Amino acid sequence: MSTTKLAAGSLFPKFDVDQYGGGTLHVGTPTGGHDWQMVVVYRGKHCPICTRYLNTLNDLLDDFHGQGVDVIAVTGDKADQADGQLSDIAPKFPVGYGMSIAQIQSLGLYVSDPRSAAETDHPFPEPGLFIINGDGAIQILDISNAPFARPDLNVVLGGVKFVRNPENNYPIRGMHD
Repeated sequence: MSTTKLAAGSLFPKFDVDQYGGGTLHVGTPTGGHDWQMVVVYRGKHCPICTRYLNTLNDLLDDFHGQGVDVIAVTGDKADQADGQLSDIAPKFPVGYGMSIAQIQSLGLYVSDPRSAAETDHPFPEPGLFIINGDGAIQILDISNAPFARPDLNVVLGGVKFVRNPENNYPIRGMHD
């Protein structure tokens, strides 16, 4: 399978998914008075590394909000799978579930098939992280084809602080043609 990777500086493809706890999550649209949004795509309930990552995100949420960054997470899991994982995490940020293969591919993410029915019962996204600036453009992105390679959220937070500081005049990186 091949995917088309999103380019740094390109507009983030907005879409909607069901939100854990009810309602609709508007992916790519910052809320809560924030002008930026961080979208964390995670594999699902079957992934203990994802659970740890979401817990870390919970711990750093106020720091990201302090930088004007709305934080959301999304997965391809079904409602019952999301509930089974998130009831223990108690995320303080919105979480969307039920991403379609087309939505996953629109983000340029890798898609994996389960190794067995014991893992999960559907293809799922591999990890991705997108930070969308106030213009709706992708300021920072990271995608992986495995659960073991994803950015340290403390380092990401430090980077956001640096980029958002107007004294640094830091451009979107990776834009050379």
